[in-house]
Amino acid sequence: MATVSKLQKIASQVRRDIIRQTADANSGHPGGSLGCADLLTALYFKVMKHNPKFKMDGKNEDMFFLSNGHISPVWYSVLARSGYFKVSELATFRKINSRLQGHPATHEGLPGIRIASGSLGQGMSAAIGVALAKKLDGDKRTIYCLTGDGELQEGQVWEAMMFAAHHKVDNLITIVDYNGQQIDGPTQKVMSLGNLEAKWKAFGWKVIKMDGHNMTEILKKLEVAKNSLGKKKPVCILMTTAMGRGVDFMEGTHKWHGKATNTEQTANALSQLEETLGDY
Repeated sequence: MATVSKLQKIASQVRRDIIRQTADANSGHPGGSLGCADLLTALYFKVMKHNPKFKMDGKNEDMFFLSNGHISPVWYSVLARSGYFKVSELATFRKINSRLQGHPATHEGLPGIRIASGSLGQGMSAAIGVALAKKLDGDKRTIYCLTGDGELQEGQVWEAMMFAAHHKVDNLITIVDYNGQQIDGPTQKVMSLGNLEAKWKAFGWKVIKMDGHNMTEILKKLEVAKNSLGKKKPVCILMTTAMGRGVDFMEGTHKWHGKATNTEQTANALSQLEETLGDY
């Protein structure tokens, strides 16, 4: 099983993949992708029961849904590095006829992708539907859904939150990437989210707080979340992260939400990230 040290090394390589994918395409969303590298590494290399020999129905597997689909570079990297498709395919990100589109899509049959996502606000509704289907099938595995904090400004999210609590969807863990940034600036200035912990609790969810860059804590809190399932409540993890994590000039600002690095900036960024698994 992967140790904390091993997971940290994988996350470093994932961050290199993110920088290179977006720089090579001169397009994409590196900021949020870098911020979620630790979480997705923990999920795919330690926490989730999943099979790279991909089957769409996901029977007897844990399943992950990316609602904030614009951070596809981190998901593509983790999927490739965990065996869903060849790592070399990362070089096709956002290229003509590539399966690795800017937002995840299903029509080209990319292993690991079960829904098209990136129309913000919709992912949790899909995850809830799959969680209910697992209950009907007697499948005891867990559904994970990642959403952005700016995404919570979408009304559909709150309807989904009410639905999940009302129907006791207690095989679902929703993780909020709580980085305080969105495309137009800090969430506090664009549209304040208020007290998210109190709001999720008021909607009937179990709420757990987590540092999204402390691998030891990530593993611990995900275990707490899993142990909280089956108790008539869905679970929300408020995951504090820094957009652009790992690259000093990108960290903590919305300016890299949807902007790729130029040649000089790419070299600078890669110099700060250890190559641990070999670049594609």
